Amino acid sequence: MFEIGHSLRSARERQGLGLPEIEVATKIRAKYIRALEEEDFDSLPGDAYTRGFLRTYAEYLGLDGETYVEEYASRFLSSSREESPQRPVRRRVRRRDRGIERRAVLLALVGIAAITALVFAAWRYGGKQTTVPALATGPRQTVSTRSSLVLRGVGKGTYVIVRRNRASGQVLLQGTVSPGETDRLPGTRFYLLVRSPGNLHVKLGGRVVALPAVRNLRVVVTPQRTTRLVG
Repeated sequence: MFEIGHSLRSARERQGLGLPEIEVATKIRAKYIRALEEEDFDSLPGDAYTRGFLRTYAEYLGLDGETYVEEYASRFLSSSREESPQRPVRRRVRRRDRGIERRAVLLALVGIAAITALVFAAWRYGGKQTTVPALATGPRQTVSTRSSLVLRGVGKGTYVIVRRNRASGQVLLQGTVSPGETDRLPGTRFYLLVRSPGNLHVKLGGRVVALPAVRNLRVVVTPQRTTRLVG
């Protein structure tokens, strides 16, 4: 057993991260992040959201999100059931929890379907560029390779945010790149936030991009150079 809130706060403070920065990166409102660190779970929208917030926040800090979810479930969900002596009240709580979980599962399935559609479309788009022998000459193939950023997870994987062109640009990828997972993004200029650079291999236009071994690394990557951002 460990203190969920104290562990999260300590990890955040060790990395010098502020709540506004985490809110932007994880899309979790700052007041909910504060509630997680204070173990004020009654202030959160519901059990399904609490689990999702815990997993996302812990993984953003480089922690094992599933461990925090299991600790929350074993301590707080079991105790809340024991404190409900009346059977009708207990049944109503379960129905409400099931409704929230169904909605969360539905949203997750919709998100997975959307991501799958985007990956499939990207695969088909890439395939069309490389499988038309009458038109795809040598120079065209070179341009296609040069305009792709490839991320591959190694080791334990790492949390990554990729934006178009700059730190305020369009979000192209946000989440944990697992070991063996490969993501390919079209373009020539990208902003990257990498939690653990040692657990990520990066290529741009077929060339290896060397990342400094600095935790919470922020860089802008182009075919010509890699620029580290400070602050």
